[in-house]
Amino acid sequence: MKTARQTLKEAERKKVAVGHFNISDLAGLNAITEAVAELKVPVFIGTSEGEAKFLDRKAIAAYIKTLREELKLPIFLNSDHTHSFEEVKKAVAAGYDMILFDGGTLPIGENIRQTKKIVKYVRSKNKNILIEGELGNIGSGSTIRKELPAGAAIKLEDLTRTEDAAKFVRETGVDMLAPAVGNIHGMFANAPEPALNIRRIKEIKDAVKIPLVLHGGSGNTDSDFLASIEAGVNVIHISTELRLAWRKGMEGSLAGNPEEIAAYKLFSLVISSVKQVAIKRLQLFNKLV
Repeated sequence: MKTARQTLKEAERKKVAVGHFNISDLAGLNAITEAVAELKVPVFIGTSEGEAKFLDRKAIAAYIKTLREELKLPIFLNSDHTHSFEEVKKAVAAGYDMILFDGGTLPIGENIRQTKKIVKYVRSKNKNILIEGELGNIGSGSTIRKELPAGAAIKLEDLTRTEDAAKFVRETGVDMLAPAVGNIHGMFANAPEPALNIRRIKEIKDAVKIPLVLHGGSGNTDSDFLASIEAGVNVIHISTELRLAWRKGMEGSLAGNPEEIAAYKLFSLVISSVKQVAIKRLQLFNKLV
């Protein structure tokens, strides 16, 4: 079984992207697990600070380790959008495979200072843990939104600058970088997502020469995804699409089974709904279609 680091390097070599899917319950995880087993491709599972608290970090880390070691499924766990040193320490102690320290909205100097401290700490505890840094404002929250998040970098002049990315990676030593390249967390209710700046992705990739991570992928077009992968993106985050599929699946299950009270029976349609989204995205990101 390849490690998370080997999986990432292989994706970079093949010019494909590892799908990164956030979960907040076992129904969502079961759906993604079924998709991985069916397609035989790796996946990164993410938990935000709120999701990690709800699930219990140690419990979900142990469960995913079991899936990987006993069922031989290439599934790895990421501490997604971790905002403090204390939360980073909790993820390390719980046994996470990778950690995103999110200092994206901080001034670059402070972002570098804090990220560098975290890289040093994590490597002192476990050199196998992948560390990701974020540079630029892409909003927050996997929600259905009616307007752009305040401060989100959409205009060309607000995107992550190539020289800043190079400096950040050089001084922090992160394994992956999540830049602001026109991507935004969440999805518009009744409007298309802004186009990704593929040229900026390519410029940043050429400058930093490490895998790039695209956050806020929900709602972007297939053509933008494929172009971003070609330009240097090797991990793509999908959360809002999965949450929406979970909600629609549960609504359909409740409507179709108004007298059912067994939770595991109600979750069957949820799992099916989330799995469909996961399969569609994994097929695209791995160029299987």
